[in-house]
Amino acid sequence: MTKKLLTGLLLGASLAFAGAAQAQDIKIVLQGPITGSEATFGAQMKAGAERAVADINAAGGLLGKKIAIQIEDDKCDGTESTSVANRVAGSGASFVVGSYCSGASIPASSVYAESGIVQISPASTNPKFTDQRPGPGIYRVCGRDDQQGPAAAKFIQSKFPGKKIAFLNDKSPYGEGLAMEAQKAYEAAGGKPVLVDAFNKGDTDFSALVSKLKAAGADLVYAGTYHTEAGNLVKQLRQQGVKAPVMAGDALVSEEFWTIAGKDGEGTLMTFSPDPAKNAANAEIVKKFEAAGVKPEGYVLYTYAAVQAWAEAVKTAKSTEAPAVIKALDSGSFKTVIGDVKFDAKGDVTLPGYVVYEWKDGKYDYVN
Repeated sequence: MTKKLLTGLLLGASLAFAGAAQAQDIKIVLQGPITGSEATFGAQMKAGAERAVADINAAGGLLGKKIAIQIEDDKCDGTESTSVANRVAGSGASFVVGSYCSGASIPASSVYAESGIVQISPASTNPKFTDQRPGPGIYRVCGRDDQQGPAAAKFIQSKFPGKKIAFLNDKSPYGEGLAMEAQKAYEAAGGKPVLVDAFNKGDTDFSALVSKLKAAGADLVYAGTYHTEAGNLVKQLRQQGVKAPVMAGDALVSEEFWTIAGKDGEGTLMTFSPDPAKNAANAEIVKKFEAAGVKPEGYVLYTYAAVQAWAEAVKTAKSTEAPAVIKALDSGSFKTVIGDVKFDAKGDVTLPGYVVYEWKDGKYDYVN
């Protein structure tokens, strides 16, 4: 083979490779609890992300390319989350939407910041996620526990003045952090908890704890925990004749809570951001989800919005490269299904905070 022919072949191969690279999809990742105890929220996130990608692609894609989404399961586990993040870091992904649990998002964020991959969580509320941000490019479109906890405390002070309030948590980064913020705000307003206690995430037997709550005469039980534990707790409270309502956070925004608690869940209170599915401007997108058999509850639309915000930043930056996208995210405002998203210097979203919901007849709605 002559040198001229070899050079021609190499040049041809190079051009062919460049053409193939240009034709490749833009790769993004949805990371969340696809399996495990919080899989109901992984399903919400998956539905929201996949619909957002489908809608963007149907509208022409991004930068002349289609988006391809890869689903990664971290089981809401910190160790598993780190393994997922390390795998994603070498995959060529431009963006990660996730995770759900703060205990998974926080360790993953260190890997993504170091790897130059933008991460936006639709659901991780622990303040440490952004307060201890390991680098630029880490964001969330949900609120924080130091907003959510005080909102709960304000409601308790207003609706249960002078009553006996107990505070419980499941020792997880989310549950412990949320209960601590609610208790702190309650005490700052002059309240004195009748009981402060903890259990382990994953516990199913709350008999000893119920006995303590019964002996303390609790009028309301604030529980920093997830829907499974909250559902079992409220059932066992009612079985022991304790009528005190349970109040918890955004980890109860799934009909699976009612599946576990049943009628015993009646009157359970929770804090969550204003429901975007109730916004008339989202009527068409809500219909799309429902037509596909998906109830756009909980974090479905928040995940959709996270993908929207990133995609709009890519359009602004005219690039998927992290430095350009981060610059756009830091300085822009993006129209999404949860409202006009703008991030502050920490990567937190500047949207309205939390409202209180109540479970009735298998559904949750705003407290009147």
